[in-house]
Amino acid sequence: MLILVINPGSTSTKIAVYDNYTPTLVKSIYHKADDLAQFVKATDQFEFRKNLVLEELKANDIPFKFHAVIGRGGLTKPMSGGVYEVTEKMIEDARNAEHQHACDLGCIIAHEIAKDIPGCRSFIADPGVTDELNDYARVCGSPLMKRICIWHALNQRAMSRRFAREHNLKYEELNLIVCHLGGGISIAAHNHGRAVDANNALDGEGPFSPERAGSLPAADLVRLCFSGRYTEQELLKRIAGQAGLTALLGTNNMLDIENRIKNGDEKAKFYVDAMVYHIAKNLVAQAAVLFGKVDAIIITGGMARWEYLVDSIKERVAWLAPTYVYPGEDELEALAQNAYAVLKGKIIPNSYE
Repeated sequence: MLILVINPGSTSTKIAVYDNYTPTLVKSIYHKADDLAQFVKATDQFEFRKNLVLEELKANDIPFKFHAVIGRGGLTKPMSGGVYEVTEKMIEDARNAEHQHACDLGCIIAHEIAKDIPGCRSFIADPGVTDELNDYARVCGSPLMKRICIWHALNQRAMSRRFAREHNLKYEELNLIVCHLGGGISIAAHNHGRAVDANNALDGEGPFSPERAGSLPAADLVRLCFSGRYTEQELLKRIAGQAGLTALLGTNNMLDIENRIKNGDEKAKFYVDAMVYHIAKNLVAQAAVLFGKVDAIIITGGMARWEYLVDSIKERVAWLAPTYVYPGEDELEALAQNAYAVLKGKIIPNSYE
């Protein structure tokens, strides 16, 4: 089974080719800011990114005989986790998604490539809008709003299943708290295979992160909105993009921040320690969702490679449950495994309506 995997991100498009479970090509195509600046919306980058993918495959002599093409899921409407076959309705929703992000291109590029290959199918799996919240989690104190989750569902699920395999357990029988540490930080309570509570990491809810403001004092935010000092778009960027450590320290480059701390920068250390404090506080709060019955805590994501950060979090939360660290993101492998499971009849894809 030959599977093409496509994972569009803000500044890169990662691709991989898998022969069953074996990767034969793994490549990150990086995009210059000037190249992307010409596009108004993320989905306007479709032809640009698709052509780069095709060029990379041709350059590596990859035959266009794929059995499946699977892309990273976009920020369409909320849906249950799992694998979905790409449909025209999904593509339409991705193009018109309220939250525009490069990941919206995953299903579009996958479908466009697959349709020209006889017998090839296109899928997505565990998109960031995977929504399995319990009813209590949706409620906030104003009937004008309700809580939603946009989180690192694909990687959190992949790491949860990896943990279960390594310990001869079943993900569907475990209570886990998983924390993904990236430009945004998502923390979710996994109750027997369902993420029953998770924060909206895209819009900055939860702990602050390298690029997100985190949950903010509501009244102060309202006053700021009516102060006349900022436009709507400027304020939205102050919540996600130009917020968190980016606003506090002037950079989202964690290697730079790590070096500043090593060189005695007390300001950098203070704000990183404050971020750890809020990560730990939000992580432990998910234990209440699981009635304190937590089998393990899993820490993953790109920032999980930073030993000081992870050790500081573990120091605050390890009393709650055994804590395991899986640095990085195995999203390409997770997508490939999901597509392979469908092709082998082990998983029936969900319907997108």
